[in-house]
Amino acid sequence: MSAAGSLLAAVPAAGALLLTVAMRPREVGAVAPLRLAVVRAALLTGVYAVLVVELLGALHALTRPTFAAAWLLFLAAAATAAGLRQRRATRTAPTLTAAPRPVPVGAVVSGGSADPPAAVERGATGPDPTPTRAVRAPSGLFAVALDAWRTAGRGERLLVGAIGGLVLLELLVALLAEPNNFDSQTYHLPKVEHWVAQGDLDFWPTAIHRQVTIPPGAEYLLLHLRLLTGGDNLHNLVQWAAGVLCLLVAARITAQLGGSRRAQLLTAFVVATTPMVVLQATSTQTDLVCAAWVTCAATLVLDGLRRRTGWGTVLGLGAATGLTAVTKTSGLIAVGPLLLLWGLAQLRLALAASTATPGPAATSAASPNPTADGAASPGPTAAGGDRRPRPVGGLARTVGGSVLILLVAAVVVGPFLARVTAEFGHPLGPPRLRESIPMERHDPQSILVNALRIGHTAFDTPLAPLHRAGAEAIIDGAGALGVDPQDRAITFGREIFPEPAWYPDEDRVAFPLTGALVLIGAVVALARPRRIDAEQIGPLRAYAVVVLAAVLLHTSMIKWQPWGNRLILYAVVLGVPLAGLWLDALFRRRRANPGRSGARRSVATLTAVTVLATSALAGVLALSYGFPRRLVGAGSVFTTSDWDTRFLRRPQWADEFRWAATAVRDSGARRIGLVQQNDNWEYPWWLLLRQPDGGSPDLVALQSVLPERPPADPASVDAIVCTGSRPACTKLVPAGWRLEFRGYVGYALPPGR
Repeated sequence: MSAAGSLLAAVPAAGALLLTVAMRPREVGAVAPLRLAVVRAALLTGVYAVLVVELLGALHALTRPTFAAAWLLFLAAAATAAGLRQRRATRTAPTLTAAPRPVPVGAVVSGGSADPPAAVERGATGPDPTPTRAVRAPSGLFAVALDAWRTAGRGERLLVGAIGGLVLLELLVALLAEPNNFDSQTYHLPKVEHWVAQGDLDFWPTAIHRQVTIPPGAEYLLLHLRLLTGGDNLHNLVQWAAGVLCLLVAARITAQLGGSRRAQLLTAFVVATTPMVVLQATSTQTDLVCAAWVTCAATLVLDGLRRRTGWGTVLGLGAATGLTAVTKTSGLIAVGPLLLLWGLAQLRLALAASTATPGPAATSAASPNPTADGAASPGPTAAGGDRRPRPVGGLARTVGGSVLILLVAAVVVGPFLARVTAEFGHPLGPPRLRESIPMERHDPQSILVNALRIGHTAFDTPLAPLHRAGAEAIIDGAGALGVDPQDRAITFGREIFPEPAWYPDEDRVAFPLTGALVLIGAVVALARPRRIDAEQIGPLRAYAVVVLAAVLLHTSMIKWQPWGNRLILYAVVLGVPLAGLWLDALFRRRRANPGRSGARRSVATLTAVTVLATSALAGVLALSYGFPRRLVGAGSVFTTSDWDTRFLRRPQWADEFRWAATAVRDSGARRIGLVQQNDNWEYPWWLLLRQPDGGSPDLVALQSVLPERPPADPASVDAIVCTGSRPACTKLVPAGWRLEFRGYVGYALPPGR
């Protein structure tokens, strides 16, 4: 990557940081205002990135200069907005007041001084527990962070250190490792290369339908880095950034549900140590990106449970919905119930407001001085006027807000769906896609069997007897219900249940500890919410219902598959705040009532601490020895060459691809035909056959699963490269050509070459 590419790649990050300053809520009482600003900036940046790709793609202008110009424009706009915000904050600074200073938090996870009062700890109903101004300068933020560190207990410091250490090590791996995810070699990264080569988003003939049918939101983000840097060196940073966003937003959700600082740290810790999160944070997969957009939608919905939602937040909900849909449609399984919760809450508030007597001193039932962006207002201005923005009120405005959410989402995902519909006659793609992943049977018995199999894979452990006993019980139970546990209508492809999933592999690693904590937290929030927070009974129950609904809908809509754990990652991250709240309540109750049921509480607390320690160990082991990117051992990012790193999934293919590409390059071939099957690796050809000046090679498919996109004529190419099946390649090689095959890879050249 060139120096110019490095500078250009920094422009989007700089713009997002400036946008965070511009988007920070002005109100003193906003819950976790900096994290809310991060959510707003992330959504706006994501929508901008998607729309730039769609607009420039429609203009056939997917080039480095146009993308550089687009991001420089974005940076200038963000800098202007941040400057205006700082200037306005400076003018209004005399009217702002600081929040009460917090009681020092000396409590630790399993020892230390007593917890501070809940009213001081809580970040959801009380003021921000740190002195807050409209916009803090970097020095002010540093001072607040230093103060928080000084007042934190040992347990909280351990949590912060563990989270920070994992995030930084993941960043190191993401920067050092070459993209080597299996699906990325097949369709994620070839998709990006096709766009670069043709300069637009038009579909192309291909034997790998996922290159054109799977939503491309995450690949849109990769396309920006590809064009700005000229390569894939920074591709892993997209998922790493999404992982960081998941940590921040999950912690904010905990605060919105009444969680203390310790509860927020516990939530972030559980997310950060979940092996699937650790491994995907250094990958070019798409599941963390989807989870990030889903959690952004969740935190905006929670802002609307007790106060009217302003138009800005409505736009944010539309953006989160659209970004989820254009990234991974399965994420809508959670976004749907979230939006339903938001709509019901807004209708309830609208009906309540219609019976109240309006006036300058009118307040929300749950929060004083509600404002349009969902935070408490600082009150009248120095001039005596009420500066509260006009809230979205009334039934008509609630319905209008719902329509606006759908319209914004349609703007984001609509162009892609329009292309798919025009190509296949259906917005969800060809029949093979619509039938391969979604459940084809919805009778209660089939749904139950599917849910049990998904649960078995998600909670898998290295204990072979437990794995075997659980699988046998599910298979026997399925037989008793009259359901074939291997039925293709409820099982993806030709896969066979069960499949071990405990090994730290980014595509299938289980999360038994995180899953158990989420399940316990959800049950407690539903059945005994007072144990968590007596002032948050309604929100806790509502949020737990949404999380459980997402899981139940997922198991009734998505077929079991060996790598299904990553598909449900969005629901896991969404549910972790309930785990953090329950853990914090457990520790708090033990310290508040040491003499009552002391032995039982001590056992429960010791068990929880053991689970957290084991979770930390699982996260560290996943980062150290996880596959296919690891810090130590065979295949370490420190000792493995760039090219070999790309082939850690299939080491034997590394030399075969090079062998075939060298022969084709030496022949002087310009136009090269591709012969491959649906799950073959295409991306290595884009790297090995690149033009001497760095330009994209002229690769054309000799097979096509798109009815309206016929493949190229084999006689029109100068050479053919093949992967997978030699017989399939032989059928397409013109008579008289020389065909060479070595294991998985082959090539064919015409006479004289």
